Amino acid sequence: MTAARDEHPWFGLEQEYTLLDRDGWPFGWPKGGFPHPQGPYYCGVGASQALGRDIVEAHYKACLYAGINVSGTNAEVMPAQWEYQVGPCEGIEAGDQLWLSRYLLLRIAEEFGVQVSFDPKPIPGDWNGAGCHTNFSTLAMREPEGIKAINDAIKLLEARHSSHIKQYGRDNERRLTGRHETANINQFKAGVANRGASIRIPRQVGEEGCGYLEDRRPASNCDPYAVTDIIVRTVCLGEKDPETQS
Repeated sequence: MTAARDEHPWFGLEQEYTLLDRDGWPFGWPKGGFPHPQGPYYCGVGASQALGRDIVEAHYKACLYAGINVSGTNAEVMPAQWEYQVGPCEGIEAGDQLWLSRYLLLRIAEEFGVQVSFDPKPIPGDWNGAGCHTNFSTLAMREPEGIKAINDAIKLLEARHSSHIKQYGRDNERRLTGRHETANINQFKAGVANRGASIRIPRQVGEEGCGYLEDRRPASNCDPYAVTDIIVRTVCLGEKDPETQS
């Protein structure tokens, strides 16, 4: 990170997770059965949609008290699955803050007698997995006409797709199937406002011509230090894999 400090790399990490009862079944799900299909749960409200909000809000307050730069939280697509966002943070601070926020989440859930799973696909079938979408920008991307720097970064990320996947978490192939708002683990796709892409350019960024990109490949169980490290090495320091060097 020190070598790239003049680039001022910013990260925003979207940590998804699933709340489980002590028996390992998702919190609030019928025992031995399933809730209604996905649809009403994302950013949902109400006792049948938002399962475990007391835990989520207690964790959010603990993060604020601890000085973590937590910037939001929401119910996710699968019931009992939630997300919170840490950032923007510069450089290695993103990893520091995410690790501490995970610890606080586990401790808060313990007080409620609930487990936390960072498994990228806790329930097989027609249910969304859990990721750690990583929003990234450099100073050049945030400045006017920064879209060129964003597109240049996407080309560099595409060239090292396999190397990045190796650093993006365990068992990620169960999540990155090309379904449930993911790109297939063996393919690289990028696009504006495309939730099925490997790299998504937010719609507002596309319209304004500057901002940041979202790497949607990291799994919920990723090591944030490994993720932020390889992104900086690829985009800011220009590292290449041996087979792609010319």
